[in-house]
Amino acid sequence: MNLEYKIDSLSIQDYLEGELHSKIKHEYIDGQVYAMAGASTNHNRIVANMLSALHTQLTKTPCEPFASDMKVQVADDFYYPDVLVVCDHHSNDYGVTDTPIIIVEVLSKATRKIDQTLKRQAYQSLESLQEYIVIEQDFVDVDISRRKNHWQSEHYFMGDELYLESIDLQVSVEAIYERVENGDVINYLTQQANEKTNLEDAASSRDEA
Repeated sequence: MNLEYKIDSLSIQDYLEGELHSKIKHEYIDGQVYAMAGASTNHNRIVANMLSALHTQLTKTPCEPFASDMKVQVADDFYYPDVLVVCDHHSNDYGVTDTPIIIVEVLSKATRKIDQTLKRQAYQSLESLQEYIVIEQDFVDVDISRRKNHWQSEHYFMGDELYLESIDLQVSVEAIYERVENGDVINYLTQQANEKTNLEDAASSRDEA
């Protein structure tokens, strides 16, 4: 969440009505309305990659992935996660759910503190939530915390495979960071390319011998 500016206190109904017509998304926290700034290209790539993996896995199931236009209600607060999964969702006029089983947030320097503290605590208070995933965009680190493990963090990096138990999905960290441009991704892909070249050269040398 990028907090760009704060708007004076509104009622929940006024907030929900306003979001239907606003060109800018806002989150509603403790009676205050905060406008959200735009996301980077890398942020959007990670969101698209996660959404694609989730959509493929959940086709023809009761569960459905949503991107950042779906609001999550926690008590009297409303947040826009980057990606979430809801099962048996019933549509409503305001694009709100309070029963996500998975929530994904993509971090930046501006959002890391609030996503790792305020929003983590809020989301984990939801009885429905099973897995909370936090993904760094400026370097490679996928942090998964699970209800069954008392929300202890598990970290995954390039070359790792992670498993989302609530929807039986296995996905590689490399797939999550596909097309993302940061130092960790570039170094990993360069190393992979060099290893492939070395193997090909070794195979060619054996053939010549």
